[in-house]
Amino acid sequence: MNRKHRLSTALDIDDVLMECTSYAIRLANEKHKFDPPMTIYEKVTWGKLGTRVDTVYEYFNDPEFYRTQPVYHGAKEFVKRLTQMTEVYICTAVPPEFMGIRAQRIMEEFPEISPDHIYMGAKKDKIHVDILFDDAMHNIINSSATYPVLMRRPWNQEATGMMAVNNYDEFLKLIEVIADSYSVKDKVINLKKPTIVVLVGPSGSGKSKIASQVLQKTDKFEKLMSFTTSDPTAVEKNEWYNYVNIETFRQMCESGEMFQSTMYAGHGYGSRKGDIEAILEGGKHVLTTMDISSTMTLKTHFKNVLTIYIKRDKKALMSNILRKNSSVEDKVNRLMGIESEKHNAEICDFVVEFENYDEAVNQICEILKIENK
Repeated sequence: MNRKHRLSTALDIDDVLMECTSYAIRLANEKHKFDPPMTIYEKVTWGKLGTRVDTVYEYFNDPEFYRTQPVYHGAKEFVKRLTQMTEVYICTAVPPEFMGIRAQRIMEEFPEISPDHIYMGAKKDKIHVDILFDDAMHNIINSSATYPVLMRRPWNQEATGMMAVNNYDEFLKLIEVIADSYSVKDKVINLKKPTIVVLVGPSGSGKSKIASQVLQKTDKFEKLMSFTTSDPTAVEKNEWYNYVNIETFRQMCESGEMFQSTMYAGHGYGSRKGDIEAILEGGKHVLTTMDISSTMTLKTHFKNVLTIYIKRDKKALMSNILRKNSSVEDKVNRLMGIESEKHNAEICDFVVEFENYDEAVNQICEILKIENK
């Protein structure tokens, strides 16, 4: 259908546009002289943890904290670009006694946003917009927005299946994809150009199995090997991944070796740009499986990224997850993510719904115009 109105977006402030937790951690390190210094990775969930990281909460009752919160690098330019693409609102939770300070900072730092577009309060499910951008998982889960989008932070790493991005560029690319999904047009596949085909879908959909079977049908595609922190001895080993520990994974991300990374069911996943470029330069197309977050990153770095959503009924998804050789916690995380995946199909180029794997493979081969070898 054609969209008849401009998209609307609600932005959170803390840990999205302005530093909050990371700023409080720096202040706590300065005050308490922690040895070793406290890091943001210690904040593994929201709420108090009974550890030294709880010291950050003392700053959330200090008016000076709200007066001096740093604006994230790139946040001002991000807001300027976003206001050109959508109608932008601010929806921020802040103690009542500090609302005046917060409002003044927003108007000073982000003058593109009209004062009557600033909303204060924790009940973000009452805000009806097309897109919500927030770092708090409970706000995303309870949101009434059509497209709730999570800003990845260490305290929401258990989030599974929901739309999530790692930075502003990925979010802006997601906005473009959402806007494009409302356009009425035929999808044209041009495999004469180097193409990256991504199978997207919830845990238990059989993405990897389907992708492997598609590769057996053609020699024009090559598998992209990604990296994961999941323990191959504790979960069912997947031939599409190289397994590394969390320390190695973080080093690869922080050094820039990993051009995209995400968390799914508490495990890290990522890919190297050089691996993709090597396949494309070798004259083949890339075939990979990713979550929607990683797919948006791909779209910010490469042209000709084609997305195919693997859709299965809920019962089949749950059965496959429960049969996995993984921990109870891992299964719970994956089961909880099923409902969060529902919006992802809407922004993929194609949707493949099936009852058996052969049917799915045949549909994908038809989409990609793959004939048997």
